[in-house]
Amino acid sequence: MTDERRRLSTGVTGLDEVCLGGLRPGRVYAVRGDPGAGKTILGYHWLTADPDADALFVAFEESEADVRRNAAELGFDLADIEVLDLSPADERFFEDDAYTVFTPDEVEQPTVTGQLAEALADDPPARVFVDPLSELRALSPDDHQFRRRTAALFGHLRREGATVLFTTQPTPDAPDDDLAFLADGSLDLRRSETGRTIEVTKFRGSDFRAGRHTLRITDTGLAVYPRLLPDSHEAAYDYGRLASGVAGLDDLLGGGIERGTVTVVSGPTGVGKSTTATQFLLAAAERGDRAVGYLFEESVASLRHRSASIGMPLADVLESGDLHLQAVEPLALSPDEFAARVREEVEERDTKVVLIDGTAGYRLSLQDERDDVVAELHALCRYLRNVGVTVLLTEEVTTVTGPFSATEERVSYLADTLVFLRYVEVRGEMRKAIGVLKKRLGDFEPTLRRLRITDQGLRVGDPMSDLRGVLTGTPEVGE
Repeated sequence: MTDERRRLSTGVTGLDEVCLGGLRPGRVYAVRGDPGAGKTILGYHWLTADPDADALFVAFEESEADVRRNAAELGFDLADIEVLDLSPADERFFEDDAYTVFTPDEVEQPTVTGQLAEALADDPPARVFVDPLSELRALSPDDHQFRRRTAALFGHLRREGATVLFTTQPTPDAPDDDLAFLADGSLDLRRSETGRTIEVTKFRGSDFRAGRHTLRITDTGLAVYPRLLPDSHEAAYDYGRLASGVAGLDDLLGGGIERGTVTVVSGPTGVGKSTTATQFLLAAAERGDRAVGYLFEESVASLRHRSASIGMPLADVLESGDLHLQAVEPLALSPDEFAARVREEVEERDTKVVLIDGTAGYRLSLQDERDDVVAELHALCRYLRNVGVTVLLTEEVTTVTGPFSATEERVSYLADTLVFLRYVEVRGEMRKAIGVLKKRLGDFEPTLRRLRITDQGLRVGDPMSDLRGVLTGTPEVGE
């Protein structure tokens, strides 16, 4: 009897998380996907995850030599893994009377199925991987016999306490719904222009993390990045204020922004969004709170150069490690992978402040087959807020002057605090203004102030009380 409360690791940490700890023992799982999706590599992980467990690789397509060589190229040592080679000999492909890759007499005689039965008869291994099981269909007289043989095989393995993964490659001409039906669970691997995903579509007797999760094939095997579930993460924290260190800006914000909140800094291009948000990172790092900035629209070298030119001393805090800046390469990551990076910073390095600069770059840079990438940003921000991390987002609006627009594409929904910057024209001079549109926690100053970026840093002046209609972009000078 198997203890079904236990979980067996798949050998892939992220996949174990999706399966809420791993696979249930004594069960049979289908691994479905197109060629190149990573099915066989998952088998390598599965067979080598527990070095103390007897394991068997049943190979229908590759020879034993190919199986061991391909696994070794990814760093998997199958020396202690038994490989049952049921692949067709090369010369079969050149025979005129070939029955698929097997001759008719082999189909009618129990040669292949006999070898499989013998390998599983006396002392069945604890872990079995069959690649691909669908090849048995070619060895059966018809689909009915194939399903009978498969059901009998699964039943035998379950009774013996073996846990089985088998691969299948569905096509329009050869669907595998019958195999998925017979299995206790199904793992679907997909490959598209935007990357690979893995999804658990069936997991008998247990819950699991629903949805498609990012899958990567690396030079050491598979990596799975589960979708972030913000509500499963929570920590107690103090809503103390985080000041920017710029007197006028802190006055506008009633002393600063609250810890564990999301602040959106919005405005048109070149108005100073990144500089304003970076000022909060600098202030946090100077107080000893680790801060991280993810740059989606600028290189680290560019930000460092700009900051140095306006007297923002990033070099010292960068050297101390209290501030870390990272440029995100376009189309290099999925939202799941990016969220995993952020979680690592927060959970392993105790990061307290995170900047995502800017949200348009986030939407364009992160590759994903799901349509609503903004929803992933929402989930990431909720997670950070739940664990007490202060979040800053910069959001570009397309209008330089004219009718006021605080944010675009639903980003304002995320904001506990919304700081807006805009250009105004006064007597033929282009100026910059800054204000606070909302602040859920605490009071704020409902005025507009002049914003200047000087060689001594960010400067926020007195309220622009002499102007009317500032939000139109063309204010009038009051009398």
